[in-house]
Amino acid sequence: MIRFISIVIILFIFLFGCSHPRENRDVLFQTSTINALLEGVYDGDITFKMLREHGDFGIGTFNELDGEMIGLEGKFYQIKADGKIYPVDDFMKTPFAVVTFFEPDKTVLLDKPMDCGKMEKYVDNLLPTRNIFYAIKIEGNFVFVKTRSVPKQNKPYPRLVEVVKSQPIFEFSNVKGTIVGFWLPDYMKGINVPGYHFHFITDDRKAGGHLLDCQVKDVRIEIDYTPELYMVLPEHDEFYRSDLSKERQKELENIEK
Repeated sequence: MIRFISIVIILFIFLFGCSHPRENRDVLFQTSTINALLEGVYDGDITFKMLREHGDFGIGTFNELDGEMIGLEGKFYQIKADGKIYPVDDFMKTPFAVVTFFEPDKTVLLDKPMDCGKMEKYVDNLLPTRNIFYAIKIEGNFVFVKTRSVPKQNKPYPRLVEVVKSQPIFEFSNVKGTIVGFWLPDYMKGINVPGYHFHFITDDRKAGGHLLDCQVKDVRIEIDYTPELYMVLPEHDEFYRSDLSKERQKELENIEK
């Protein structure tokens, strides 16, 4: 009888009490940390097949820092240093990525011309609290967009601040496309990018990159409230030996812009 009761209790907990992170779609899934990327940890263990199990929307990069990554509507895209988009197969890996299943909680139409700074302040007023995470999609017409990508690196890897000194810059005028990214609270310093972190992709899926500047014309803003975080760290010596205790926020701000 005792054994039978134990089995019933375990079964009940399994069915009703132990929700796996994959079952909850309002979860921000992240692999590694932004400080590790700043330190030059450019190789990760997570494949894009594994990443797809945790989200259909997100941003990140590829092993060896081989370009910028965008996840949109269940597809992943690689923007290399030539500014072009390449397909991503299941067995490619990422050293840093953030994804979620995008299901917007709030949608707003913005038909006033704004630069990136004013648009971000506009979005600030749409956020119900500054203490959770937000996935943000901004889709429509852009007067101007400025992006960058990063070139593939060889070992021994330089730190990210050195890599971006020679980053290629791309500019687009009167283009249709989508901004993909997140807003994260200040307490995420060292773990991820506090504030806004966006990538951009054109409607024809031929170009894009890490967003540096923009001017919107007529766009739809969608925001997905995401109150949970699930993070997986690399399991290799390069990550284990990195000094992730240093304050890197000013360095990060310079790299992001």
